[in-house]
Amino acid sequence: MATLSLTQFLTLDGVIQAPGGPEEDPSEGFEHGGWSVPFGDEDFGKRITEIFARPTAFLLGRRTYDIFSGYWPKHDDPADPVASKLNHLPKYVATTTLASADWENTTLLRGDIVEEVTALKERTDGEIQMHGSAGLARTLLDHDLIDTLHLHVFPVVLGTGRRLFSDGVRPTAFRLTDTRTTAAGVALHTYELAGRPTYGSY
Repeated sequence: MATLSLTQFLTLDGVIQAPGGPEEDPSEGFEHGGWSVPFGDEDFGKRITEIFARPTAFLLGRRTYDIFSGYWPKHDDPADPVASKLNHLPKYVATTTLASADWENTTLLRGDIVEEVTALKERTDGEIQMHGSAGLARTLLDHDLIDTLHLHVFPVVLGTGRRLFSDGVRPTAFRLTDTRTTAAGVALHTYELAGRPTYGSY
């Protein structure tokens, strides 16, 4: 049975929208696209290479799939650890609107997404990776289907934009298993699912 990990870029105030460029996702008037780019130093590149060394498959939301499929098939360099994995490993896309997918090795998940992902984890070995896909991630977090969070927290506050953890998410406990900081100041945290929160008082 596979584990499912989520890699997410966040600002200090929790914004996850359009980290990679101004045109990536300007929906709802978002004007700060590309906020992660100034922090993309050698340390951060090593972190991404490390993460992409592990997957056996990918699970993507529709928006992230559209962004990735518009870029990575045109940059299929076998020496690039990101391109080689994204272009050639199995990809599963949660969608209610896509009728077909042209990107090699892509399967559309069109049924109940909780049931689909549960079955996918059961029939797959290794590590299924999610990148971005915050809407899908919120649903899966509410059903304890994400085993590992790689949260990359950038030292910037934006004030607007979509967030991963919004009001109404299921209370969940995680265990910090790794933390590092890049030279540019990005905090790299890894958390493992630990169940429900516990409470006390001082």
